[in-house]
Amino acid sequence: MPHLDEVLIGFDKMLRVVAGVAHASRQNPAAKVADAQLEESERRHSAGLMRVNHVGEVCAQALYDSQAQFARSEHLKEQFKQAGREEEDHLAWTSERLRELGSRTSLLNPLWYAGSYAIGAIAARMGDAHSLGFVVETERQVEAHLIDHLETLPANDSKSRIIVDQMREDEAAHGAHAKELGAADMPAPVRLVMKAMSKVMTGTAYYI
Repeated sequence: MPHLDEVLIGFDKMLRVVAGVAHASRQNPAAKVADAQLEESERRHSAGLMRVNHVGEVCAQALYDSQAQFARSEHLKEQFKQAGREEEDHLAWTSERLRELGSRTSLLNPLWYAGSYAIGAIAARMGDAHSLGFVVETERQVEAHLIDHLETLPANDSKSRIIVDQMREDEAAHGAHAKELGAADMPAPVRLVMKAMSKVMTGTAYYI
């Protein structure tokens, strides 16, 4: 069972994540890029996609937190914690970009976090190899979403594009690292369920 201090630290982090409070360890890759003049429809579309990406990072924080909490190997616990710290950069970048676009984060962030934490705990309880396999499949699907976003973002929204492309590179690296650590392949039915859940999340987060 986790100690009380670990529970309190985890609760504090959850509150900060769902409130959109994040601190990047790396500079925003689009920090020095001038913002383009976007049509209102383009601005709304960029904001919708960046809100989806921010929700994805809220989910990533929850997943890595729970997987670190319930991992059986101390080495793997540290790996999940490190991945979560790296993903916090994405959380901060997408939050900043939403503010620049005059928009907001998802109103359902507490729900996304709670659901993802539960899923991460279940994956961890299945054993470290399956937990890593869950990371591999998650990152594969996230990378596919980001590639799709790069294709549909307004052509002149360079700031959003640069952020999304850097996120895509980082997600691919996390997936590859999990594979190297001994990830087990996820069964096809699990992959299909994950994809279906992802569609519900992205479709909802774009608007809410």
